[in-house]
Amino acid sequence: MGIIKNIKEEIQVIKERDPALHSNMEVLLYPSFKVMLHYRLAHKLYLNKHYFLARWISQRGVRKTGIEIHPGATIGKGLFIDHGSGVIIGETAIVGDNVTLYQGVTLGGTGKETGKRHPTIEDNVMISAGAKIIGSFTVGENSKIGAGSVVIKEVPPNSTVVGVPGQVVKRNNQSTPRTDMNQVDLPDPVQVEIAELTKSNDMLCRRILELENEIENMKNKK
Repeated sequence: MGIIKNIKEEIQVIKERDPALHSNMEVLLYPSFKVMLHYRLAHKLYLNKHYFLARWISQRGVRKTGIEIHPGATIGKGLFIDHGSGVIIGETAIVGDNVTLYQGVTLGGTGKETGKRHPTIEDNVMISAGAKIIGSFTVGENSKIGAGSVVIKEVPPNSTVVGVPGQVVKRNNQSTPRTDMNQVDLPDPVQVEIAELTKSNDMLCRRILELENEIENMKNKK
């Protein structure tokens, strides 16, 4: 794919997913745009075993954008990194088409594996700010990962994951549109647990009061 086609695709991706964009010229200032141009060139060099030059170009991209993409990572079309500072994508990570990453996202390894040691992110996945996807497993297509989540195991397609460690809190058969980047209206499993505990506690308190009244009535009858 030529550099002109790359540039056009990156402009289109950013226009679709960033409402703050007012002109095509602004795209040239976007960290996502800059780092993807560096990555595409570095990846070609990496595949041709020019490892040092690939890493040199990659590190130039890191210094300019704060986004670190290893040149060995495999990235599909339409990756959008919003803001991007602190994003890390490891060497054996595989990222599908139309994926959205927010600042502080890590696609990393556990440090104990060899070979394929980074996650595979399938198409149309949104990973919110600060989320950490750690290990060699797959995040299924059309899934959402909530902000600050730490995901260490497989995620089925069409799922919503939140928490530390990440838990699947929602699954359905509906695809998530590539423009749906709502990071706010996600279920909160901790809040659900607290609500259930509160409900159980209220029931126990009522039952204790009922038993105390029954004991008091029995005493009065004597």
